[in-house]
Amino acid sequence: MGELMDQLFTVGEPIQDAKAPAGPLQNQWEARRFAAKLINPANRRKLSVIIVGTGLAGASAAATLGEAGYQVKSFCYQDTPRRAHSIAAQGGINAAKDYRNDGDSVQRLFYDTVKGGDYRSRESNVYRLAEVSSAIIDQCVAQGVPFARDYGGLLDTRSFGGVQVSRTFYARGQTGQQLLLGAYQALERQVGAGTVEVHTRHEMLELIVIDGKARGVVVRDLVDGTLETHLADAVVLASGGYGNVYHLSTNAMGCNTTATWRAHRKGALFANPCFTQIHPTCIPASGEHQSKLTLMSESLRNDGRIWVPKKVGDGRDPREIPDAERDYYLERQYPAFGNLVPRDVASRAAKNQCDTGHGVGPGGRGVYLDFADAIARLGRPAIEEKYGNLFDMYHKITDEDPYRAPMRIYPAVHYTMGGLWVDYDLESSIPGLFVIGEANFSDHGANRLGASALMQGLADGYFILPNTINDYLAKNPADAADPSHPEAVKALATVSGRLHRLLAINGTKSVDSFHKELGVIVWEYCGMERNAEGLHHAITLIRSLKDEFWTDVKVTGMNEELNQTLERAGRVADFFELAELMCIDALHRAESCGSHFRTESQTGDGEALRDDNAFAYVAAWEFTGENSPPRLRKENLEYHNVELAQRSYK
Repeated sequence: MGELMDQLFTVGEPIQDAKAPAGPLQNQWEARRFAAKLINPANRRKLSVIIVGTGLAGASAAATLGEAGYQVKSFCYQDTPRRAHSIAAQGGINAAKDYRNDGDSVQRLFYDTVKGGDYRSRESNVYRLAEVSSAIIDQCVAQGVPFARDYGGLLDTRSFGGVQVSRTFYARGQTGQQLLLGAYQALERQVGAGTVEVHTRHEMLELIVIDGKARGVVVRDLVDGTLETHLADAVVLASGGYGNVYHLSTNAMGCNTTATWRAHRKGALFANPCFTQIHPTCIPASGEHQSKLTLMSESLRNDGRIWVPKKVGDGRDPREIPDAERDYYLERQYPAFGNLVPRDVASRAAKNQCDTGHGVGPGGRGVYLDFADAIARLGRPAIEEKYGNLFDMYHKITDEDPYRAPMRIYPAVHYTMGGLWVDYDLESSIPGLFVIGEANFSDHGANRLGASALMQGLADGYFILPNTINDYLAKNPADAADPSHPEAVKALATVSGRLHRLLAINGTKSVDSFHKELGVIVWEYCGMERNAEGLHHAITLIRSLKDEFWTDVKVTGMNEELNQTLERAGRVADFFELAELMCIDALHRAESCGSHFRTESQTGDGEALRDDNAFAYVAAWEFTGENSPPRLRKENLEYHNVELAQRSYK
């Protein structure tokens, strides 16, 4: 086994975060902000920043940096920033305001997040996230975000998985949409002021590194195929996660890893790629024809009760199954948290019920999410007010009325905790390349608690990056560079050559068929459960399929036009390389933690069993060449404020 592992990767020098100040966590962020060099307003107008992505992290960063006076270029592949995938986040956004007076605090949000991530996140970053969370709500209220309010007009909150307090602010089931509209308005204000340029329908295909520093990007105009070179003093990636490596996921169809993967190949370390979250509350797949899955918000677990029939193969109408013949298994197994256990715990529990024959619906791949008790207790109007748009969406997709019969749900790929490695300043291992939001790895460890993605994206964009990027820009004055620079010319040629290579293959199989085959492999062997034998097999299958892709994929059309097949081909090619690294990462981490569940490492009652002595570190992977094994760089995790303990929600 050890010999096989040696062939898959090598181990390099450890890496550490040198930016987090010493001293108590409570003082670190203020100390870092004070120590960071400032740039006076007149000089900011002379500096430029490129931001890739216009979701919550990217839009808020562009708006804030533009307002500070920097010259910002913003890129997205959608036809408007408003279509960024942040719009799909439904349930809410966390903040430690303790409006309910139920014992919440910055310290408790910090603790819940570290525990929820199964003690595989960095204390300094997580505490800062909890610390700035309250300011996010104030910012968004000032922008006019229509958060839900109680009868007295105060902001309302609800509970989410993995916590025992009510800290999640929400706007019915469309919180992400409303927050993105707030960030978009701030962004457009800076567009009007002339500090931000937005380039829609442009996809980043290469990072330009000059003298060891990130200085620009090569993008493709998706309408006419023109390749463009853009240079700046720093580059920010806010391009989201890589869940679509599984083909079927809750992500928008266009979500991809290309921006972060191109940066990885240029030297940016990729951290914890095997930490991918499976969300427990998804509408089950209805057949082989589907190209994506639809999420039902985790907020539904506040009032919905999850159950399966006690009798194996019970095919009766759920309304005809009496309460005594139902197994409310989360309430039974985890009495302290019940239906509000974290996502990884709820997902594995649902899978176990289905694997033992208690699943419902086609193929037995589903469990019930039942609102009958909540409707009887609160009345239908109250449920409609809280979840009406979610119920309507479920009804339209399934043609089943959730007010009359239970929803059917099943776990699906949702969020990725892995991403490019960043330090306390959110700077990657390439100087001048900053990474924010889901594109970085920094805050969630091995599992993300619900309603924390929106919190991280806006914290990074509104409050953290604007207070750290100035330190880099002040200390690293850059010489003027233009598209004629040799590194820029080389990057452009690399992109052009890659596109023409894809077009020249002219094989027999479609891009989507390769993507689907890859997704099945990754889901089967690196999905909710992993083991050494399966991961070795997956790596062999991925390499074989990748070779077939580069010899038999059919990419129609040409580059100099709107060519969505070519777009998808480039993204799937990067997914092949990422998928292999995910499996290598999952194979080397011979423990279970959070979303990463190795069947060889579990407690007697089937819970994740960590190995803190061997694996209490961030696995940061270095690209070493096209046909060379990746190099593992470990960042050891030290816990001084949270005691390492077996995670329990019972």
